[in-house]
Amino acid sequence: MAAIEIGRVCIKTAGREAGEKCEIVDIIDSSFVEVKSVDGSSIKNRRCNINHLEPIADETEEVEEVEEVSASETSEIEENNEVEVEEATDADEAEDNLDEE
Repeated sequence: MAAIEIGRVCIKTAGREAGEKCEIVDIIDSSFVEVKSVDGSSIKNRRCNINHLEPIADETEEVEEVEEVSASETSEIEENNEVEVEEATDADEAEDNLDEE
């Protein structure tokens, strides 16, 4: 388990927001991350030095929920995409026929 990863909940240890909980939403580089507030705390979305964060054991569930898609939902999405592609192909063929005349 990496200490600094997207979805990790941390406590800010420095600055005016010290002691507030935040969530890592993006890793900018080896020294900075972008954080957002958790549980209605007063933290703004901003970049933060990783040395000013204390990771805690919590992880947000939002990241996990996004990755979980059932097989039936996946096949339904694929079928919808195939229908859209077929309709687009039919429309392109109709335009080509008009251009030829």
